[in-house]
Amino acid sequence: MFPTPRRDAARLLLTMLAGGALLPVRRALAQTGGQAGRQGGGTMLDMAVSAPPTSVDPHYHTLTPNFALGSHIFEQLVDRTPEGKPVPALAESWKAIDDKTWEFRLRRGVKWHNGQDFTAEDVAYTIERVPNVVNSPGSYAIYTKPIARVEIVDPHTVRFHTHAVNPLMVTDMSQVAIIWNGLGPNPSTGDFNNGRNAIGTGPFRLESYQSGNRAVFVRNEDYWGRKPHWAKVNYRFIPNDGARVAALQAGDVQFIDAVPTSDITRVRKEPHIAISETTSLRSIYLRTDFRTDGPSPYVTGPNGEKLDKNPLLDHRVREALSIAINRQGIAERIMSGAALPTGQFMPPGAYGYAQDIKAPPYDPARAKALLAEAGFPNGLGITLNSSNDRYVNDAQIAQTVGQMWSRIGVKTQVDTVPFAVNAQRSARRDFSVTLGGWSNSTGEPSAGMRGLLGTRDLSRGWGTVNQALYSNPQFDGLVEQALVTVDDEKRESLWQEATRVAAKDIAWIPLHTQVNVWAMRDTLKHTPRADEMTRAMDISPR
Repeated sequence: MFPTPRRDAARLLLTMLAGGALLPVRRALAQTGGQAGRQGGGTMLDMAVSAPPTSVDPHYHTLTPNFALGSHIFEQLVDRTPEGKPVPALAESWKAIDDKTWEFRLRRGVKWHNGQDFTAEDVAYTIERVPNVVNSPGSYAIYTKPIARVEIVDPHTVRFHTHAVNPLMVTDMSQVAIIWNGLGPNPSTGDFNNGRNAIGTGPFRLESYQSGNRAVFVRNEDYWGRKPHWAKVNYRFIPNDGARVAALQAGDVQFIDAVPTSDITRVRKEPHIAISETTSLRSIYLRTDFRTDGPSPYVTGPNGEKLDKNPLLDHRVREALSIAINRQGIAERIMSGAALPTGQFMPPGAYGYAQDIKAPPYDPARAKALLAEAGFPNGLGITLNSSNDRYVNDAQIAQTVGQMWSRIGVKTQVDTVPFAVNAQRSARRDFSVTLGGWSNSTGEPSAGMRGLLGTRDLSRGWGTVNQALYSNPQFDGLVEQALVTVDDEKRESLWQEATRVAAKDIAWIPLHTQVNVWAMRDTLKHTPRADEMTRAMDISPR
């Protein structure tokens, strides 16, 4: 039994709807819930996250909610500090032996959850498995493709021999979770979800997983590192903003992420609730269809007539769509200030950020002129696809963009669905324009450059999530050069130049960088992460 009290659905609904009338009741329940959550010596944590993961399989989908959930169970050779700095994890140290060889010395005494020893065999097994995950909608092969072969020097030393110079090996290895080699050939994603394959070295063991509902973790008492405070964690998925906040106020959970921007001011004033926040590494953007083999599926003429080619290939059309968006207005009114308008992936001050690339200006008059110049004086019809449960205010942002486009003559239908559905549609290229987000978990823009904008070539791990099919040889060349440039300063200049090329192309339509906001009972403290991951390990009693 979970020690935190449970409310039935009717009571939760009343709590959500009653607003100020039930505020004293909310506070009383919250205090009761906080006290109950501290039963058993404070070893039980109920928490709720906004974005449900798509799988427990740590190699299935390059998605922050998946990585966050998986980080409780699995570990990488390299970890990241909350600010994004690489630090030792399953590897105690690493060094470049020569231009094409990296050596990692592995931590001794680490045990898998089944009691087996962690060794170099597990690392080799993992690297081989990553590119072969069946039906992966976003492959982790982007991080393993540079490796030509893995050499096992001894049980606690591995060497990665790369196809070319790879200065990002340490960064890449912070993204690949190591799995036990005893899972056998081609371990199935389904068996990770049912727990059979969920054998890690991490601070928690997986007790159960219910897709779309929750995961339950129990503390790994044999963990090699610093053990988390919590003996048990109820890790719930509550995509609905109102329900998530109400659950915190009612005491059903003690901690939530993605505090709705409309509630931030009010939640700050709530007694017994504390806020944790930081500027994130997540950018929100729109992707436009670059297919050249015919019309785009959801773009029509102004009266709904079919078109014989894809107008989104015209730079003027893409520019019109971009400058018709009032980014500052979205940041202020939709995001309540918890966003920074942007024209690129990286936030200000981050590695690879280009000072000269500003957020595109809001200019609806010029947008109309560009459409006319492109041959659409009476506008277009378009469908904008978006998730409604993945990013902060994603559905509201999409609806707002749709209204802005309508003002320049682009009749916009906004289609919002759960992220799992939208991701599947994107994987099938079933969109013309879709809203998305990318969180930089590596500290530099390499993954986004290769995965989102690199010319799609899955055989070498490029364009793994570039379903829009953007392709520019000049951009690819700069990225390829950056990937083999060891000097940090020179590599940053190449990332900045690649960003300029993509921005000039309007390869994607950047909107803003998110500010991450968490809320919790004031009996807890939290270390916020710029990569926006929400983890039980970062929460402890105050």
